[in-house]
Amino acid sequence: MKVIQSILQKKDFDEADIVTLLAATHPNDVEAVRRRAESELLKHCGRNVHFRGLVEFSNVCERNCYYCGIRRGNLKVDRYNLSREGILTLAKDCAERGFGSLVLQSGERRDSVFIALVEDVVRTIKKHTRNASLPNGLGITLCVGEQSEETYRRFFAAGAHRYLLRIETSSPRLFKKLHPPGQTFSRRFSCLKTLKEIGYQVGSGILIGVPGQTTRDLARDVLFLRDQDVDMIGMGPYVVHRRTPVGRRYPPLTANRRKEIMRVSLLMIAVVRIVLKNVNIAATTALQSLDSWGRERGVQFGANVIMPQMTPPDVRNQYLLYQNKPVVDEYADDFESAFEKRLRPLNREIALNRWGDSPHYFVRDGHKS
Repeated sequence: MKVIQSILQKKDFDEADIVTLLAATHPNDVEAVRRRAESELLKHCGRNVHFRGLVEFSNVCERNCYYCGIRRGNLKVDRYNLSREGILTLAKDCAERGFGSLVLQSGERRDSVFIALVEDVVRTIKKHTRNASLPNGLGITLCVGEQSEETYRRFFAAGAHRYLLRIETSSPRLFKKLHPPGQTFSRRFSCLKTLKEIGYQVGSGILIGVPGQTTRDLARDVLFLRDQDVDMIGMGPYVVHRRTPVGRRYPPLTANRRKEIMRVSLLMIAVVRIVLKNVNIAATTALQSLDSWGRERGVQFGANVIMPQMTPPDVRNQYLLYQNKPVVDEYADDFESAFEKRLRPLNREIALNRWGDSPHYFVRDGHKS
């Protein structure tokens, strides 16, 4: 306890400090880390939790990542593409429910038809979701993978102002284990730099608990996110999909291993909050796959973004990046009130009809809010 408390009194943290914090197992130590993260959150971001309606508009992917359930090589997946009109209907629903922002996520494609669709959908959503509470329409985050600079600029000009591109791991060694030849760490890193140069609020993140990953790897991930000056973090536990090369070799998840991955995932949220302070951090759906209160626990440990599932129920179970993904409990009309009740004991409140941009973005590079 004394070691943890000594580290938590610091303002700056090195790799050894972060390793020690992530290795905390005693309940008192874990709680001390959580309290420091909560303090940083309230100081830099406030009590608000922001909603991002999540629309997974296509599970068609040309990539073949070794860990992902919608990889090109998984022939058991029923592929789908939502129509332009279908996506717009979901966006309007988000705006009417006061979510404030939308995440458009899909498998990765770079063909001209796909790029034109995304560009058109973004522009159309911005036009048709304006109201008294959202005079500039919904805030839009894109998560559609590695693209060319020209494509990123087209999306930005259309109205997307946030982009999430997870690095998955800052370790080139682990990156090679998770991706086939042709998908390189250097290319992903270059895309992050390009997104920032264009003017996006840039998000990245990592997988927690992948085979071969060490606590030191995770500590270096935290420092990588800090050094890259990212604005948003989307990270969560690695949950197995058995129809993948990595998943087929992964041992069955025991109850103790499940608890361990959850512990480290929550500590990663807390440590990222402590080190990066004013970024947006999502409590991801993957947390809920390990614990029915996983997202709420993520909020307790320093997250301030929740992504209600808006993907239509008839295709939602085909967007399985991992197995046991929760797909049936979030489309109810009372999601906002139900989640607000679960947040109330945590002294947090839902901020409706706001974009909920990252405070960090407006500090770095002299951006103005």
